[in-house]
Amino acid sequence: MPKQEQTGSERRQQTRAMIQELLKERQQVWSLYCTVAGLEPFTLDKPLDTLVQEFCQVLVDYISLGHFGIYQRITDGNERRSKVIEKAEEIYPRIARATDTAIQFNDKYKKLSGDAVLSSLSVDLSALGEELAMRIELEDQLIETMVA
Repeated sequence: MPKQEQTGSERRQQTRAMIQELLKERQQVWSLYCTVAGLEPFTLDKPLDTLVQEFCQVLVDYISLGHFGIYQRITDGNERRSKVIEKAEEIYPRIARATDTAIQFNDKYKKLSGDAVLSSLSVDLSALGEELAMRIELEDQLIETMVA
């Protein structure tokens, strides 16, 4: 059975829902980031390993939602507004760099435990935080263009 073509209103509604989900995921990432980053001297209720694993999962969810939700929608040709496409093309290389940093962080810390987590966590969190801050700034520019 052929797929029905979405109306402009339905597409905008779907886009707004994706944006809201992205913002929700982003808030969770920052909340856990601040918790993990502010734990020096790393004394807490949960083991640090567990907290870092939770952070990595939320981080990957957030990155995936942006990539496979909003950005893929644009690259697949489902976005028709030229301003949105132009903005996405302008910022995507920098967003991809932030994505790579997040994936590298996840890949590294999903394998570590105990003292190995502590050895470079603060340096890696600092680098990741800078990339996430840039990504958020760029996402906000794209979101502003999408809801205009």
